[in-house]
Amino acid sequence: MDTKNGDFNDDFTQEILEILENNSKYTEEQIAIMLNRSVDEVRAAIKTLEENNIIAGYKAVINWEKMPREAVTALIEVKVTPQRGRGFDKVAERIYRYPEVKACYLMSGGFDLTVIVECKTLKEVAFFVAEKLAPIESVVSTSTHFVLKIYKENGTVFEKKEEDSREAVVL
Repeated sequence: MDTKNGDFNDDFTQEILEILENNSKYTEEQIAIMLNRSVDEVRAAIKTLEENNIIAGYKAVINWEKMPREAVTALIEVKVTPQRGRGFDKVAERIYRYPEVKACYLMSGGFDLTVIVECKTLKEVAFFVAEKLAPIESVVSTSTHFVLKIYKENGTVFEKKEEDSREAVVL
């Protein structure tokens, strides 16, 4: 990893990132064993990746449908007028600062931003769109879609079907 030049494109770095992306609970010691490297090398690499915001955080994937907590997740398509000299970044920053916003993406295609929000009720989502999102000067239009069921998130399948392992008998 040549951190002086900002070059993080070596196999060692990529392997660490892939391991942590699949399971961030692995310890530095476990990663060192997997990559046949010293713990000090792995520790230094992870520290550098964190300092450079390449590893931006660690998060558990929770299947909230199995818990009593009620929440509504909505995907909101947003068309905006980009601001002169700042493009979409300033508008996106204003939107992603709201605590309800879990993700915000610049998109290609028929709309400009995808905003993922999580609220306690449908009414709270409607309030967010009507009172916080739509009044933003650069926002031209919105289209809200509600998540009804999550099958897979961040590479994790939530409901694994048990396959029938019995062999067929042919007569």
